[in-house]
Amino acid sequence: MLRLFRLFRLLRLLLVPRVAGTAGIALALLVAAPAAAAPKPPRSTGPALSLANPRIVAHFDFAAGQTPENIVLEPDGSADLTLALARQVVRVDRHGGKRVLATLPDVADPQTPLLGVAVVSGIVRTHDGTLYVGYNTGTAETGIYRITPDREVSKLVDMSPKGFVNGLALDERLGLIYAADSVLGTVWRVSLDGEPEVSAWATGAALEPTTFIGANGIKVRDHAVWVSNYDRATLLRIPVEEDGSAGRTGIHATGLTGIDDFAFAGHGETVLAALNTTASGLALVRPDGTHTVLLTGKDGLSGPTSVAVRHHQVFVTSGAFLDGVDPNLLVADVEKGAGRKESGENGETFPAA
Repeated sequence: MLRLFRLFRLLRLLLVPRVAGTAGIALALLVAAPAAAAPKPPRSTGPALSLANPRIVAHFDFAAGQTPENIVLEPDGSADLTLALARQVVRVDRHGGKRVLATLPDVADPQTPLLGVAVVSGIVRTHDGTLYVGYNTGTAETGIYRITPDREVSKLVDMSPKGFVNGLALDERLGLIYAADSVLGTVWRVSLDGEPEVSAWATGAALEPTTFIGANGIKVRDHAVWVSNYDRATLLRIPVEEDGSAGRTGIHATGLTGIDDFAFAGHGETVLAALNTTASGLALVRPDGTHTVLLTGKDGLSGPTSVAVRHHQVFVTSGAFLDGVDPNLLVADVEKGAGRKESGENGETFPAA
């Protein structure tokens, strides 16, 4: 009862409609309100690629806290998902079968910033099959956890209980994980080689929240770390300098209301971004910063949270944090287009942006 009271009080403070149970937790988690007064994006010139045959391959139980938050793909075509409020990592096979890989430690009295409930967030995978996930509790249990291929769970590093580790990005070549902190407006860098170490890699107003959630999704691409900011509706690019330090943060795209996590389509700078709003969208963001919405709630999205791509297919998780209706995993096919082709990081081939 105390936990629910804390959540209801938070919702009233955030001036959102009164809701109960898991729905209240989820709404407080990600959608205090859509980003206000977001700058308008440049005029779009039309999609650089299109998607076909969107279909839901797995449904989840919202009442049980099975809210898909982040995704990483396995070589056999299955997908590993974090279920934020269930504290679980599950594997969904190509036929929609589900298997729990790990459950993060229970915390008797979580004090997670903004929520007061334990939340598992971002996920990455190394080539040997080891998974790393973010876990937020507001206690000493907060950190980045390791899940081995034989499903042993252990903490890799402690993270600040005052922050909220959201998306994770892997640079396996350099043995690094980058973590976006939605509360502290920080990109943390975690070394995987030797004794793990955590350091604040990038900070600044562009990463900070304005009302609720700041730095959210994160990826590494071409000597840069890319970060989304939910409150500011922006997609950012932070160069990695020769000495490994963070360069000046640049704004790549604006007007992406509700942007959560994202993925690159091919080797260039074309991005597919999950827009976690009442309209539920998957946006194509071009290298020039313009964007087009490719999928919506009519296609099966329900508060999309993250994206992954492979072999002419796009995978989108929906946490249903807005209305509690049908959290799911959706897959769509990339339609073949004319012109030059561009090979993607997981073997997929997309029309050039």
